Amino acid sequence: MGLLDQVIGAALGSKPGSGQSSPIAMALMALLASRMAPGSAGQRGSLGGLGGLLEQFRQNGFEQAINSWIGTGQNHAISPNQLRQAIGQDAVDDLAQQTGLPHDDLLSQLSKILPGVVDKLTPNGQLPNETDLLPGPR
Repeated sequence: MGLLDQVIGAALGSKPGSGQSSPIAMALMALLASRMAPGSAGQRGSLGGLGGLLEQFRQNGFEQAINSWIGTGQNHAISPNQLRQAIGQDAVDDLAQQTGLPHDDLLSQLSKILPGVVDKLTPNGQLPNETDLLPGPR
């Protein structure tokens, strides 16, 4: 199991090896999986992995929030509406379609879980290697 699988599983309370089949796990994988993952280059909902997500947050004025998640200090909260603004409506639409979750439920769950997942992926305040964010076994 790769780093991304482990962190998402821990955040969602999944047992190791149980797979990432929940809708919110699918959304997290779509947002955070490395663009090097097979088939992820044109994957709907994909922002290009953690680096792409970071860039999206910066471009949309939410750099302080995501930097707090990456850094070693306190994680700043993000509201569902702020998350929609940060990742863009197209990504929200794509993720909702992929997961089958209503937009509001998707954003509510992601706004609670995403800060901790990004924090755990960056324990030393640095982005992991793209290969660490490939889904599946490592």
